[in-house]
Amino acid sequence: QVQLVESGGGLVHTGDSLRLSCARSGRTFSNYAMGWFRQAPGKEREFVAAINWSAGTTIHAQAVKGRFTISKDNAKNTGYLQMNSLKPEDTAAYYCAVRSGSIITSAHLYDYWGQGTQVTVSS
Repeated sequence: QVQLVESGGGLVHTGDSLRLSCARSGRTFSNYAMGWFRQAPGKEREFVAAINWSAGTTIHAQAVKGRFTISKDNAKNTGYLQMNSLKPEDTAAYYCAVRSGSIITSAHLYDYWGQGTQVTVSS
């Protein structure tokens, strides 16, 4: 099993920044990906960004490209999502997830999920 604990969410204003963290523990894999997803009320879960833990390659959704950056700290087994220039449409519950294998943008292909952290951006 893999345990994921997100933190760093909060209430901010348009243009502000936040950094989300995702601390991973438990089972390890030789090759795995960590992804960030978000879900706003009444909407489907949406891919935000993902990183391959061993290679460090990343992908970001078009909606956040240039504003959000995914990264990792191997020593801390923690992934991060740096969110800059936040907009009201970024308001959602943010989840990190892990899967064994390469980067995938489809939420249903991730095996382990955190409990989520709320990000609210006021205009």
